[in-house]
Amino acid sequence: MKAQRIEGTVALVTGANRGIGRALTEALLARGAKRVYATARDPKALNALRDKRLVALRLDVTDADQLRAVGEAASDVELVVSNAGMGLAGGITDATTLDQARSQMEVNYFGPLQLFQLLAPALAKNGGGAVVAINSAAGLTNFPLMATYSASKAALHSLTQAARVLLRMQGTSVFGVYPGPVDTDMSRGLSIPKASPLDVANAVLDGIEAGLEDIFPDSFARDFGRQFEASPKASERQFASMATATLTGAAAGV
Repeated sequence: MKAQRIEGTVALVTGANRGIGRALTEALLARGAKRVYATARDPKALNALRDKRLVALRLDVTDADQLRAVGEAASDVELVVSNAGMGLAGGITDATTLDQARSQMEVNYFGPLQLFQLLAPALAKNGGGAVVAINSAAGLTNFPLMATYSASKAALHSLTQAARVLLRMQGTSVFGVYPGPVDTDMSRGLSIPKASPLDVANAVLDGIEAGLEDIFPDSFARDFGRQFEASPKASERQFASMATATLTGAAAGV
């Protein structure tokens, strides 16, 4: 896997207005990126990130017209970070399950797929560069309390594996990132230890510069990654046990 230098690079980050995306944007600027295209559904949400190297762009990753406009604006991109995502709690028998599943697949799978399609030619023209898919440990092993979210991230994991092979022929490196719980809006309701978004962002950039194709950017993720590599079934049992304990505690009023 070819490493990607951060200093002097031209980067694009989707979902840059909060959480991991915002932390990645700040970390890229701190490490000397030449330019960062930061996207959000509402670009005004990026106003606090005052830096002459930052270019705020409107992007809903489910909107094909907005995706094309971003592709045209960021034609000099060298590092694409697909971070925008949607996470909703729920099982498989809830009344809202199908609607939630479709929404999460649109954002978490079809959004990155269209982004890769649009920007792969620009990356090739600019020397190859790199693509980074911000996934989740739940993309490797389904977390039953977020069943359809996990399934959408599993689809992204599969896409990342394919992109790694297919884009390698044009000199593009493809990195998959699999964090555990991170202190963001998405995990607000989880009463478990969470990693700092900035710590995760810096670990992601360290992994990119080291050429690590699978990046586990926090302590939970690193432990999980080692267990998953040794025994995917043990990882399934771990997440099943966590979900069962949560459900049992909720039923008991704990």
